[in-house]
Amino acid sequence: MKVKSYKDLVVWQKAMDLVEMIYHVTKDFPTDERYGLTNQLRRAAVSIPSNIAEGQARHSTAEFKNFLSIARGSLAEVETQLLIARRLNYIEPQKLAELVDVQAEVNKMTSALMSKLAARVAK
Repeated sequence: MKVKSYKDLVVWQKAMDLVEMIYHVTKDFPTDERYGLTNQLRRAAVSIPSNIAEGQARHSTAEFKNFLSIARGSLAEVETQLLIARRLNYIEPQKLAELVDVQAEVNKMTSALMSKLAARVAK
């Protein structure tokens, strides 16, 4: 199937799910974290599907790969911030595991897409 829009990309859809999950979990963070960890975690999560969308919309394989690389950086940022939230007891272990599983899945899908794009360029 030919991808007509970033919305057709399963990795973008899964990244959107991750954003939704992050927003739900951070609404229970302490109020004094509103401009700290809550804001930082939400911004990092939002940047993942945003970069996937922007890269795909550029219609350049090289630019798409670059934006996917940025998304992977944000995925690492999200994982780190989730681990910090757990250390501060803002997230229960089971919820952390669920979030990290989705984060890891999006990371794997992003890496696979990057590899596929690299193979297309190599042809």
